This record gives sequence, C-alpha cells and structure tokens, in this order.
Amino acid sequence: MISIDTSVVLPAWAPWLIGLLFGSCLGSFLNVCIYRLPREQSVVKPRSRCPHCRKAIAWYDNVPLLSFFALGGRCRHCRKVIDWRYPLVELLASVASGAVLQRFGLGPAGWIYVAFVAGLIAASIIDLEFQIIPDEISLGGLAVGLLASFAVPALHGTDSHWLSLGRSVIGMLVGGGVLYGTGLLGDLIFRKESMGGGDIKLLAMAGSVVGWKLVLVTFFLAPLLAVGPGLLVLLIKRSHVIPYGPFLSLGLALSLFYGHDALRLSGVEETVRLLWEYRPWFN
Repeated sequence: MISIDTSVVLPAWAPWLIGLLFGSCLGSFLNVCIYRLPREQSVVKPRSRCPHCRKAIAWYDNVPLLSFFALGGRCRHCRKVIDWRYPLVELLASVASGAVLQRFGLGPAGWIYVAFVAGLIAASIIDLEFQIIPDEISLGGLAVGLLASFAVPALHGTDSHWLSLGRSVIGMLVGGGVLYGTGLLGDLIFRKESMGGGDIKLLAMAGSVVGWKLVLVTFFLAPLLAVGPGLLVLLIKRSHVIPYGPFLSLGLALSLFYGHDALRLSGVEETVRLLWEYRPWFN
C-alpha cells in the first residue's frame, strides 16, 4: 500500500499575502461601517452608494484600492471627489491584516485578532470624525470577544474553555474598570466629564480579547501616545479635548504585538507570577 502525503506546506510569506488580500476587502466593508454606523444606518442595505449623487456603485467601481485610482479619485456619475479616507482605510486594513496573520498565523486566533484590529480601525476613524465610538463596535465586540474566548482558549494561553472565558471576563472588568476609575477621578479634579463612555467600553471590549495584562500596558501607553497630539490641539485650537479612542486603539495594537515581550523584558510578568504563587495574604 502506497501512502501519499497530502499535507500542504505554505511558504512563510503566505499569511502576509492572504492578509493583504483579505484585509483590502475588509477595509472596504469598514468604510461602509465608518460612514453608516454614526448615522444609525444599516451596514447591510442598501448597497454602496456615492454620498453625493446617491447613485449605486457598480462592483467594478468598488474594487478595493484599484477602483479609486482607476476612477482618478472621482465618482463615475457625478465626478465629485472621493474622500481619501476610503483608500487609506483599505490600505490600513490590508497592511494590518497581513501583519496580524504573519505574526499570529492562519489559525482561529489569528483571524480573531484580524477582526479585533479591524474594530479598532473603525472605532478610531469614527471617533476622529464624530467623537463617538458606536456601541455596535464596543459592546458588540465585547460579546464576540467573550464568545471567541470560550471557543478558542488559545487566545488566553490555555486549553480550558472555561478558564479562557474567566480570563476574558477579568480582562473585560480590568479594561473597563481602570478607565472608569480614571474618569471618576478626572471628573472630581476638572469638575467636568474627562473620559467618554465609549472609551471605557472600548477598553472593556479589548480586555475580553487580549486579557488584563495587555489592557494595563495599553492604559499606561495610550496617554504617552496622546501627549504630542494633545499639545498640538491645545496650541492650535486652544482646546483640551481630543478623541482618545485612536490612541487607545494604537496602544492596543502595539500591546498586541509587543506587550508580552515588554512585560517579560521589564520583569513585571515574572513578578506578578511569583506574587500570585506566593500569596502571603492567604497564609
């Protein structure tokens, strides 16, 4: 009897290429979400239309990235300029998806992280334009994060479905809790709302996917990322208000890729593990 090995070994760059192609299509859908969710419109119906003349966009004018340049950045019907945000979101989603799949692989966890990063992109662009983060992204993403954590325990470094769900819940509580507590403190100090509810729900959603350690890394990292832009806004617009969602999202993306490495190099992760194993307060 002859045994034939039917397994397929993909080249090392395959996840990157698959992510680029899939991510560009995902970016096209994100553009629909970014336009419609803040306006409380369905992301399913009607089909994509020009925001100026309302003409339906044919499939050949809706090919990610390529159609924008083929049309010269203008609507085929009314010739109005197409916002540069559309190809930029498609490019960002494409590159981000490629990077995520190259880093985390083509397994279930990798695809969940692709969806997670896609949600961060949509939340950031909407927050920049409208200063809101839709519940469809934060609370919807939270529900998906909890379910995904139970279904794919590898997200939280375990083989146990229930342990993974427990870690997801802890991540949710820590993520939402640290921002909620910070907001309460800021309200007392500044006598006005200092932290939006959308930011709190966004970090709670993130915690359900990446766990409490990485949301704490993000909690300390995001303000550092926001300092420079915040000072520019203060100097130019004389305003202390900036959308915080994009900085949380960037911090989460960096934490997803490098957070555990940073914790190991700093010794924090090992210290937490030793304290938990010792638990002198229970002796």
